[in-house]
Amino acid sequence: MANQLFQQARKYTAQALESSPGERQEAVAKAKNALSSAYANSTFAEQKQLAEMQEQLDGLGG
Repeated sequence: MANQLFQQARKYTAQALESSPGERQEAVAKAKNALSSAYANSTFAEQKQLAEMQEQLDGLGG
């Protein structure tokens, strides 16, 4: 079974990376919340990917 929280985190991170500057703050906040929720319920490999997504979001200035 796929990790739904991980899938959501990946989806919201992609949306934040593609968001316009006016929507970015809200999109980044939503993505970071999803990352946080997913982290505790993820495998080590997924946690590594979540950490990479977090770095991408931090690079947006969110």
